[in-house]
Amino acid sequence: MGTMTIRGLDDAAINVLKKKAKQEGSSVNTALLKILRKELGIGKKRHTVVYSDLDHLAGTWDKKDYSEFLKNTEDFEKIDKKMWMRVAEPGVTYHPKRSKAKRT
Repeated sequence: MGTMTIRGLDDAAINVLKKKAKQEGSSVNTALLKILRKELGIGKKRHTVVYSDLDHLAGTWDKKDYSEFLKNTEDFEKIDKKMWMRVAEPGVTYHPKRSKAKRT
């Protein structure tokens, strides 16, 4: 394993690299190695994407917002039983709670 010195990094690149390392909870060196491996196509293939574009919204709801959200989404909790019953043939209805068909 070798050692390299990189010259000519501007302040913007250094700041972005430090920010990335902090987000990942790693050192600047580790963050830079990951970037190099990825860009050179020699890194691990497994890649987990971490999004942070909605972080500014975390923890901003008050009780009123939460109540309004629950009210507006309560329809999603309802189950349309007719939709989930299946009919195999005329006169035979399958009920979700029964494993066998009931002749009508």
